[in-house]
Amino acid sequence: MDTREVLIVNPTHADQVDPDYLETEQRLNKWYSLNPSKVIIATGFIASTPQNIPTTLKRDGSDFSAAIMGAIFRARQVTIWTDVDGVYSADPRKVSDAVILKTLSYQEAWEMSYFGANVLHPRTISPVIRYGIPIIIRNIFNTSASGTKICHPSIIENEDKKILKDYVKGFTTIDNLALVNVEGTGMAGVPGTASTIFSAVKEVGANVIMISQASSEHSVCFAVPEKEVKAVAEVLESIFDSALFAGRISQVAVISNCSILAAVGQKMASTPGVSATLFNALAQANINILAIAQGCSEYNVTVVLKREDSIKALRAVHSRFYNSQTTMAMGIIGPGLIGSTLLDQLRDQAATLKEESNIDLRVMGIMGSKSMLLDDLGIDLVKWREIREEKGEVADLEKFVQHVHGNHVIPNTVLVDCTADSVIASHYDDWLRKGIHVITPNKKANSGPLSEYLRLRALQRQSYTHYFYEATVGAGLPIIGTLRGLLETGDKILQIEGIFSGTLSYIFNNFKDGQVFSEVVAEAKEAGYTEPDPRDDLSGTDVARKVIILARESGLKLELSDIPVENLVPEPLRVSASTQEFMQKLPKFDQEFSKKQEDADTAGEVLRYVGVVDATNQKGMVELRRYKKDHPFAQLSGSDNIIAFTTRRYRYQPLIVRGPGAGAQVTAGGIFSDILRLASYLGAPS
Repeated sequence: MDTREVLIVNPTHADQVDPDYLETEQRLNKWYSLNPSKVIIATGFIASTPQNIPTTLKRDGSDFSAAIMGAIFRARQVTIWTDVDGVYSADPRKVSDAVILKTLSYQEAWEMSYFGANVLHPRTISPVIRYGIPIIIRNIFNTSASGTKICHPSIIENEDKKILKDYVKGFTTIDNLALVNVEGTGMAGVPGTASTIFSAVKEVGANVIMISQASSEHSVCFAVPEKEVKAVAEVLESIFDSALFAGRISQVAVISNCSILAAVGQKMASTPGVSATLFNALAQANINILAIAQGCSEYNVTVVLKREDSIKALRAVHSRFYNSQTTMAMGIIGPGLIGSTLLDQLRDQAATLKEESNIDLRVMGIMGSKSMLLDDLGIDLVKWREIREEKGEVADLEKFVQHVHGNHVIPNTVLVDCTADSVIASHYDDWLRKGIHVITPNKKANSGPLSEYLRLRALQRQSYTHYFYEATVGAGLPIIGTLRGLLETGDKILQIEGIFSGTLSYIFNNFKDGQVFSEVVAEAKEAGYTEPDPRDDLSGTDVARKVIILARESGLKLELSDIPVENLVPEPLRVSASTQEFMQKLPKFDQEFSKKQEDADTAGEVLRYVGVVDATNQKGMVELRRYKKDHPFAQLSGSDNIIAFTTRRYRYQPLIVRGPGAGAQVTAGGIFSDILRLASYLGAPS
């Protein structure tokens, strides 16, 4: 079909054409009677005037041709083949995680087209809407993609009831705009002011993209293309010259370099919380809104903002509506043994968490002591080690935190400190104030000065920012959580007693049956249970830090220096120059340790190195104690920890938590558990 013989259009003054459907249908009937056929291939983009003068359908005329043909044939549907898989929720060139929309209503498609979505010209929809003919957008280069269906809302509701829950379908932007603001006290209540303004704008041929006027009528602002704003401002200043001179109008102001961001969705404006979520996303991204417009049609909310904020704003609002509310931007500090194990656990579990629990964990940065790896979209955890070797940069904590927290696209930020560094711990206060959640196995912050611990806890409660540290005491064992649960339900702690060191648990579990103490320590070091220098374990300092954390969690106001610690390192060896020298000289003191072990064995007891929180007497201690062989502490094996809570409810039969208290896998698992607890607090399904 040569559509110049059939399709008749009337040119309009706006460089567009209007189809003459009555004349076109008459000509179609005549053409079809002469050319009966099941398949018709028609020329696109061209038509004729009523005077049979050939013309075009202007911009996107081929799509318009298809819609007109679909309408006059009363087609079942119109498919428009393009080079994209359908209509995206946002421009995929600007938003990497934009998704293909399965369905759109005619009005939603029209709004998105008007506000710059490069899929359909708005006029393409008008011919089919009167007959309810669906338009399918599909990709000629990817025929396996089902595309996007544009149709009546009732059809969408029948096809997929879940769609109506997603009240915001898409986001789109128009750049290179200027905002014109006409304001003055003399405008209020004066009829015809708006008419005068927009008549003047029409005179210079400018296109008004958006209008916003407050109910006080004190000002009218509107957006026009930047290339047209100079002429608009000049004509307005000319027309309102006397009003400007008299002060009835205070100014005709122009704000250049603007963009419009439009959120589009069926009935979204009548849904509580949609606008609040939109504006909150922009606020968290630190983006200022210059003007707002919302039509009573309830299909879009439009905001004007600075052009340099356009892409950042688009990503921020898209993320808030399309990503999980429990999407977390994560920064991992300290990719050593525990940190790298955590990264491997995240790698193995991330897909399952996203699919089953709607928890989206994105590691945006990994920082070691010398180098760091940053990524705007999330690091590939399958090969993060190789990528860090290739693309790593010099470690810079300030830049690292700014990168992880400053993306403004992901609603929640969490920093995971897997170090034992007091300098890193000193930043927790600042991070929490900035709204960054902190998770750590690092004991330094909670066992440091009491005033700092109390400030962190108070800040956590005031800011609704979360600070979790379960792994500081028992690796993956639920010790802090158990203690909190007891206190929050009104129980009273009387005593907490436990074997808190996996290293010392291993040593005293194996120091028996004639074994020599120095040999057991050497075995533990060889097996990787001790620190590189075993004195760090034998000194008891690590156990003391765990005791002070539990004491403070129980409400005791104690400093680390208040905890008496029995140091198992013989005094002459505490200043030995090297670990090797210490290990060589330790056998000289075996007899002293053997006598303690033999005395205990003779009494039917065993030696155990324990930490104690005596809440009744407001004190704590770390010491070597003897226990009967039927006592729970005597039943341990390997490097297990055991903690006994004696409380008002558990006075006669303590509540006991037992299990592995050391090792990279269980410690990383404890940190991971805190991450998931944070996700549940942020709204993940339980």
